[in-house]
Amino acid sequence: MKKPSYVTDKNIKQFIKSALAEDIQDGDHSTLATIPADLQQRAKLLVKEDCILAGVEMATMIFKQFDKNLEIEVLIKDGATAKVGDIAFYVTGSARSILSTERLVLNCMQRMSGIATLTHDWDSRLLGTKTRLLDTRKTTPNFRICEKWAVAIGGGTNHRYGLYDMIMLKDNHIDYNGSITNAVKMAREYNKSLKKKLKIEVETRNLEEVEEALKMEVDRIMLDNMDTQTMAKAVSLIAGKCETEASGGITREMLKEVAKTGVDFISAGALTHSASNIDLSLKAVV
Repeated sequence: MKKPSYVTDKNIKQFIKSALAEDIQDGDHSTLATIPADLQQRAKLLVKEDCILAGVEMATMIFKQFDKNLEIEVLIKDGATAKVGDIAFYVTGSARSILSTERLVLNCMQRMSGIATLTHDWDSRLLGTKTRLLDTRKTTPNFRICEKWAVAIGGGTNHRYGLYDMIMLKDNHIDYNGSITNAVKMAREYNKSLKKKLKIEVETRNLEEVEEALKMEVDRIMLDNMDTQTMAKAVSLIAGKCETEASGGITREMLKEVAKTGVDFISAGALTHSASNIDLSLKAVV
């Protein structure tokens, strides 16, 4: 699958460098003390729980950044269904390198596979509707690149990556500014002054705010913590004049009902903050 735009060589290298430095610091002493420098070995990534596999490409990048001579034979690609007992890949080369990167590879893959599996399950409940499933910025600090990528692998759609790639006027922005009208006017002036073309999304809490946002001709209106009846009225009121997004306390059980309101998007923080890790293991092949 095509990598999302934020998965750049620069971003990946920075993430891996920081993660390895956190773990290894002045040396993987367990490995340095017991494994000869010239020992060549092989290991396999064993799947111990049914899942949508994610993080294989990330694992390859980690191995190669740490030791360009490691060889990876991929058997199951990102986004594929994996079953208990499957082998996702083999890695061959320096035993020291395999051991020193093992935990970072597993931490990424277990978390990413959990998110991809949950996303795939939720997204499947929206089949037959026009509604697309979005993630949020409710991610783990310094691990967002993996979590957002996992959502994409699982079939979801990434919302804005960070604070820099969209103007989203949430309740606090609006309350501090006095009104949706004032906040949107200032956002437009900001865009113009910096010659930016950032899309503007406004969070609304009731139908009166929906009407106000609609008058300001914003790009997307978020319907926050509304019941489905109110949401349906809001969608009817907006009538396709801009994109609509349902958000706030969305659960798996609510997805079909929310989609029936006709919203374009459903955003759910649960995709990244409530996914359970998948049981995977890197085992020596001896």
